Amino acid sequence: MAYSNFTLETAVETFDLEIVEPVGLFSNLETIDPEEFFTVELAKKAQLADAMNTDKGRSELIVSPVIVQLRQHCDCPISIFSGNDFDVDAESSLDGVCDFLISLSPTQLFIRAPVTILVDVPPIAGKDESIIIGLGPCVAKMVAAQRFNTKKGNEIPCIYGATTKGTEWMFLKLEEQKLSIDLMSYRIEQCDKILGILSSMVEQKA
Repeated sequence: MAYSNFTLETAVETFDLEIVEPVGLFSNLETIDPEEFFTVELAKKAQLADAMNTDKGRSELIVSPVIVQLRQHCDCPISIFSGNDFDVDAESSLDGVCDFLISLSPTQLFIRAPVTILVDVPPIAGKDESIIIGLGPCVAKMVAAQRFNTKKGNEIPCIYGATTKGTEWMFLKLEEQKLSIDLMSYRIEQCDKILGILSSMVEQKA
């Protein structure tokens, strides 16, 4: 069972997680205003990605630009990986590809601990299909990041995650065995809020 085979239920049961479901867990974090040109271009790309209706289109046209914009606003060095193998523990089915992975390290040539944010872009069959289907794989990747950091001797208090179909985002937080899933979703039109949440995650303040 690779990351993509996990559902939220199987991930919680397999890794013995305590799950809580607050509403608006990240809603009060400070926003970050993107550059004006970015907002205009992102709106155009979102329309195109919506018409394409593929996870690759959403990743390239919406998610990737948002992650790059995050890097421009970060006060601390981070590295960003997309489509990389993240094989941490095959026996526990913690192996496979990560859509986007963010590390608190400036090293870009290989994934270096501590890994802090995993962003999952689940394959969605229709425009109205819920992004909730991406929660399971995202949680599995967060657990893998937690174990990866421990193995490398570079642990951090929280691992964060996001599942998104580009135009809609949901955010998660893992502290030891406690998994918090914010039931409030955020639209891409709230890009300042999304960037604020991601930035707070990088700073371990979310």
